[in-house]
Amino acid sequence: MTTSTRTEKIRKILRTRYTDVKTQLEYNNPFELLVATILSAQCTDKQVNKVTNDLFDKLKTPHDFAVTPVEIIEELIRSTGYFRNKAKNIQNCSRAIVENYDERVPKTLEELTKLPGVGRKTANVVLGAAFGIPGIVVDTHVSRIAQRLSLSVNKDPVKIEFDLMEIIPKKEWNDFCLHLIYFGREICRARKPLCPDCPLTELCSYQDKTR
Repeated sequence: MTTSTRTEKIRKILRTRYTDVKTQLEYNNPFELLVATILSAQCTDKQVNKVTNDLFDKLKTPHDFAVTPVEIIEELIRSTGYFRNKAKNIQNCSRAIVENYDERVPKTLEELTKLPGVGRKTANVVLGAAFGIPGIVVDTHVSRIAQRLSLSVNKDPVKIEFDLMEIIPKKEWNDFCLHLIYFGREICRARKPLCPDCPLTELCSYQDKTR
């Protein structure tokens, strides 16, 4: 079976299984999504949503985050982990948005990745979910499953991103990554994947399948 045919089968199965996909982070505007995505590093979306529910009641705009003492931001986001570094990045990111973009989140990968604390993964989440711009989001689920399904032989997230860009139609980039994230949470877990229940088992080359 060619790579193209196998990839098409994988895409079709995942589309059928997950018919309605979207980021699990809760937000009302692009800036809130940007902050939430920064907070989601090494933290579950569920926990981030608990934190941002209160956070965005107190701090609503880039200006609010820019002028609020960083110690207050730290306390508000403490339960997401790595809170000191995240608070510093969020504040510096907010200041850059205030100073350079008139408090509007930029809409290009190049501009977003110049913001403090914003890497390609975070930028692509914002571009896809907030602006509908195609992008490949490589989180831990996408990285793990892309390797298990032999969609990429690389471990570096940027290299995986470019590998997937080559084999997935651009119009499907956003949804395909969400399909893998949903699939990773439900079936293809990091530890003890549910291989006997996997709809992709015949298309998977993972060597350590559970039985």
